[in-house]
Amino acid sequence: MSATGIIFSNIHDSNLPEFTEKRTLASVPFGCRYRFIDFALSNMVNSNIYDISVITHYNYQSLMDHIGSGKDWDLARRSGGIKILPPYITAYANNSNSLYTSRLEALKSVSYVLDKLTADYIVMSDCDVICNIDFNKIIKAHAESGAEMTIAVKSVELDEKAAESSIIYSSDGDGFITDVLAYPKRFSGRADISLNISVINRKFLQQVVMDAVAHGYTSMTKDVILRNVDKKQFAVYKYDGYFARILSMADYFKYSMELISNAEARRALFSVRHRPILTKVRNSEPTYYSEGSEVRNSLIADGCEIEGTVENSILFRGVKVSRNATVRNCILMQDTYVGEGSYVNCVISDKNSRIKDSRLLSGTEEAPYYIRKHQTV
Repeated sequence: MSATGIIFSNIHDSNLPEFTEKRTLASVPFGCRYRFIDFALSNMVNSNIYDISVITHYNYQSLMDHIGSGKDWDLARRSGGIKILPPYITAYANNSNSLYTSRLEALKSVSYVLDKLTADYIVMSDCDVICNIDFNKIIKAHAESGAEMTIAVKSVELDEKAAESSIIYSSDGDGFITDVLAYPKRFSGRADISLNISVINRKFLQQVVMDAVAHGYTSMTKDVILRNVDKKQFAVYKYDGYFARILSMADYFKYSMELISNAEARRALFSVRHRPILTKVRNSEPTYYSEGSEVRNSLIADGCEIEGTVENSILFRGVKVSRNATVRNCILMQDTYVGEGSYVNCVISDKNSRIKDSRLLSGTEEAPYYIRKHQTV
């Protein structure tokens, strides 16, 4: 059974507008040294999928810089490898010449690539779900079920707010989908929600995209699955491992901090045998800890310079914490500078930001204080 991977890099950019002003969601930094796309890419490579296409939308320069030739994921290959697919827009594409807003529209925009695929199955993944999942198990379950498409789901307890951001699937005893609730209002309770990961038969996907072009369909959930839910073409794969779904800045802060506080979460992501999470390798010097510095319960990348106090925080590469500065409950991205005597708490600083001397900055866990890329405070 051969498989090709497709990753959607921009679908949920609006969930984190602060981060995606100048980058795709796929290239948002996470977990001290990774990017969101590293999890989708690593899951595919660890499942022996070495032909991967990344569909882009806009702001994908940083994504291209991060992926490069794909060698860090063993994707620099003569055959297959990784391909960046910019949106294919023509003067006759539509009246407004607008870019896509859904997965089906994204697939329509690269139909010229889909027509050339020859693999048996297509594995599709968004970038907003952080997990370490074995796609081979999903592909095997999909093939055995005889379904045209299998969607990975997770059983979770939902409140009304979380339900409004979820696609909920009901299934029968054989795992075939019987009903779909897309972003329901006033729903709460336990339900199977989509992980935005699916396996679909290649010929079926090509037919779906052709039909969508012919009939103007825009939504895979509403125009494809719901229209045909009674034909037993769609199944679910129930995933029981760890996952983090990033829907807001508060979610980003919460699940980042969970990497510090929850050893089980760290192991489920980064210590799975034969399934490492790969990322771009940089040759940086070791982190320097000066005499009198204090670091407690934190994740510190290489290339940092710590002269002050760091507690319960995540520091990416090249961060400098000056003398008498205190950093608590913070996420400081690459090359952030914290000046002498400053105190920062519940702060997320983007790359190359600068906090001057003697500053007092504090947010909350629900609303962390955010410093934009290259901003000086």
